[in-house]
Amino acid sequence: MASDDVEAFDSVLDAIGGTPLIRLARIAPPAGPRIYVKAEFLNPGGSVKDRAALSMVLDAERSGALPPGGLIVEGTSGNTGIGLAIVAAQRGYRLTVVLPDKSSREKTAILRAYGADVVVTPGAVPREDPAHVSQVARRLAEENGGWLADQYDNPANPAAHETTTGPEIWRQTRGRITHFVAGIGTGSGAGAHLKRVSGGRVRVIGADPETSVYSGGDGSPYVVESIGHYLHPDTVEDTWPRSYHRDVVDHVEPVGDRESLLTTRRLAREEGLLLGASAGTAAAAALRLAAGLGPADLIVVVVPDSGRSYLSKYYDDDWLRHLGFLTEHAGEQTVAEAAGPFPAAAPGLAATASVGSALAVADRHPGAGPLWPVGPDRPGATGPPSVAEVTGALDVTELRLLTAAGVARPADPIAEYVTGPLPAVGIGESRRAAADRLGAHETAWVLVDGRVAGSVHKGQLEPAGERTAGT
Repeated sequence: MASDDVEAFDSVLDAIGGTPLIRLARIAPPAGPRIYVKAEFLNPGGSVKDRAALSMVLDAERSGALPPGGLIVEGTSGNTGIGLAIVAAQRGYRLTVVLPDKSSREKTAILRAYGADVVVTPGAVPREDPAHVSQVARRLAEENGGWLADQYDNPANPAAHETTTGPEIWRQTRGRITHFVAGIGTGSGAGAHLKRVSGGRVRVIGADPETSVYSGGDGSPYVVESIGHYLHPDTVEDTWPRSYHRDVVDHVEPVGDRESLLTTRRLAREEGLLLGASAGTAAAAALRLAAGLGPADLIVVVVPDSGRSYLSKYYDDDWLRHLGFLTEHAGEQTVAEAAGPFPAAAPGLAATASVGSALAVADRHPGAGPLWPVGPDRPGATGPPSVAEVTGALDVTELRLLTAAGVARPADPIAEYVTGPLPAVGIGESRRAAADRLGAHETAWVLVDGRVAGSVHKGQLEPAGERTAGT
């Protein structure tokens, strides 16, 4: 605080931390435990990552790794970069931030507003790829003599929560907390402190996207930003961040994208809390947990960031409809209504499959329809593939005819018969919007929760009076 009689902070950095607990008054079960959110979106940069950013910079200054006026470089989904931008502005550093193209455009705009240099790179590449976020950040740091913050392996990251977030929660609950819930990537330091001071009484729950490898998922893409662990199928060695201390976590709760997003929107509309989708993931996990607890229990949930960074995504109805998260469209006929019921969703075919193996997979799913999505091989995956990974389409009906005619042989690679990528429409998009999206294509994938649930022909989207014969 300032030294004179004015009640003020000397700098914005003094305002980091000390966030309040806010009780969920409307969406929590009335007869269940008390559920409080730790309002990390009230940090100056709008997220929990302000704490880690300040901790890592101060540690680097003490060690001499970051000289006065030096360059900070970091690879991030956005929030850590924003925190570093605030610290850099206050302490006189330059900053280069590497973002995956999955990050919201609001985060890019915020970083540039703070004066950071922003480099956007593909997010869906193997860790060993030179274009991977971590590889680009490390290369830029080496080439420009910068200090790499390296949040995923920097011990000053979880230390920030062990020394600030955890003690704050313990003090604010007067030691009554029984369960701590956080998205994996933000809570291991705070969880370690709470387990220690409670003598192991506090249970730590990690909330994780359903397909993230942390919760045993197949590693395929998910739409929630800033938590979980995506695994590109061509990654040679899957390394987990050293800042995630898995021994601290008592249980990992997987939450699907739909539940995360709908909970996020409930928090805004029923609790007045405009938050990011990782908060929705954590809150959804807490609500599941609460169903098995009683009024003597007390749950604290870390809500990592503000929804203001995601207005173009999670709060945009058109964005959600296009990916198939919203299934109704007021006043207009939807894709689902126009095209009728879809067959059972196909799990997808590996681009490296042979004709024989592809037809064998299709035989095991006879109700999946003729058009199958093709993408990378994900061993163990059983559900429909994420549209983010689909690279082509295979007509298995036509392939059977070609095989019967001797044109296609079982040992042939299916790559010879795969057509190029198709457009995609959401199951809840209006018929007219979907038809416009097809453009010159005759067919499009239909998405439910960002995954391919089937296909639709242009003729199915045209009004009955406009359809040509045979459609």
